[in-house]
Parts: sequence; structure tokens; C-alpha cells
Amino acid sequence: MIKPHTQGSPLQPFPPEPFPGPGPFPGPGPRPVPRRPGQPGPGPGEPGPGPAQPGPARPAQNPAMAPTRIWLDPRGWPESLYERLLDRRIVMVHGNLDGEAATRLCAQLLTLDAEGTAPIRLEMQSLTAELPAALSVMGILDVVRGPVTARASGRIEGPALGILAACRHRRAYPNALFVLSEPQVSFDGTVTALASREEQARVMLDELFGRIAEVTGRETDQVRADARRGRLLRVPEAIEYGLVEGHASARGLPGLARPARQGDGGGGDGGPGPGDDQPGGDGHRDGEHD
Repeated sequence: MIKPHTQGSPLQPFPPEPFPGPGPFPGPGPRPVPRRPGQPGPGPGEPGPGPAQPGPARPAQNPAMAPTRIWLDPRGWPESLYERLLDRRIVMVHGNLDGEAATRLCAQLLTLDAEGTAPIRLEMQSLTAELPAALSVMGILDVVRGPVTARASGRIEGPALGILAACRHRRAYPNALFVLSEPQVSFDGTVTALASREEQARVMLDELFGRIAEVTGRETDQVRADARRGRLLRVPEAIEYGLVEGHASARGLPGLARPARQGDGGGGDGGPGPGDDQPGGDGHRDGEHD
């Protein structure tokens, strides 16, 4: 066996060759050897790992393409918006009015009534209602001291028409539709309980149709028959039927009144109508506030 000899120094290992080509360690230079778990780190005379290679620089973002926040504070904005409307004595109601929603609506109306006798504006948008919930709101509207003006938009259907009829003044936006229909009820229980609930439903229906007949000047049987066949009324037909008094107008805003169209019954948004100049506790008209 031949042993290599050196001039006074042991053999030194050859330096590692550069690692060409792409990989996890780009660029020329020694490729570090991975260490096994438990293996000690490099000694004082051993080379340590080299500095990390900088990655490719990212291009600067175009300011014109930067994202924009539409809402300054999206959290809680519906509540703050409804609070601002309540400060102006405007109440919004939409969707399906069940017992819980009717309780909130009654609480808002009673709060405004406790603050004074100024007019209240009730915005009804695409509203349906359960029969007991509608009768609960109708009872509150009967005792509110300030005049309540309802403004209807979208589809107002079934018992929700009783809420409309319970308001002192009733207006309609151009897109409003009114559907006279019977409410859907379902009972479950014993024969005695079913008979009792059927009688209660009959009494509530008499109250609903009687209130609509009272404000429209029609017979209760006629209203009941129209509801049985699901009669649909557009705004001009609802005005003729007596369900609403006229169109919702942009009073106090010159130049924004909608011109009268053929078939509107001679009523335009800009003209005065019933309930337009009713006195309120704060000197405003019904449902109109600065």
C-alpha cells in the first residue's frame, strides 16, 4: 500500500466544486452539505454557511392599480344608518314581518311616540306579514299620537295591507304593487284546539278586511272577495280603489317632481294631495323632515 507523502503537512481535501445550474442554491459557490440530527456544528476552523442569496426584486406596484376601500367602516353601518333615520323619525320595514320583527317595529314606533307628537314616516318596502304580527303593529299605530304617513314601494301583499291601512296617510312610489290576498295559516293539535284556532283566525281576518274596507270606503265582502282571488293593484288602480291617497312626492325639491303620466288619475308627484299639509308637533309636514 502506497502512502502519499507531503512536505510536513497532512493531506487537505480538495475544495468543493461549484454547483452549476438552477436549484435551491442559485449562483456559483460551494453547495452546503446537510447535517444529520445530533451532528455538531462547524468548528472554529471550519467554514460556516454562507450568506443567503437575495431573491429577485419585485416590481413596484402601480398606484393606479392599488385597491380602494369603498366603505370607510363596514362594521355596523346598517345600525348607524337606521339610527340616523330614526333621528329624522323615519322607520324602515321590509321583508317578511313575523312576530320578532313586529316587536322591533312596535318598539321603534313607541319610542318615537314617547319623544313627541311630531309626524312619523313609515317606509314599507316589499313587505309581507304574518296575520298576528300585522294586527299587533296595527294596534300600535292606532295609539301613536303623531300622524303616521306610510310610503309603499315594491310588492305589498296580504296582511301587510292592514299596516298600510292603519296609517293616517298613505303614499305609493311609482314601482309599488298591492296584492289583496288571504293569509296562509296552519294549525296543529287536537280537534278542540283546531276549532279554537280556526275561530281566532276568522276573527283576525274580519279585523283585517274590516280595516281595509274602512279606509277604502268599500264593503267588507267585496274586499274579502278580492282577497280570495288575489287581486293585483298597480298604483293608479290602488288610488282608485282607495288603498292609497296618491303618489309619493318630492316636496320641497323644485324640479324633481315626476310629471303626470297617462293613467295616473291626474295625480303627479309634485302636486299637493291629501295629507300633504297636515300640521305636526314639530312644524313639519307628515313624514317630511329636513
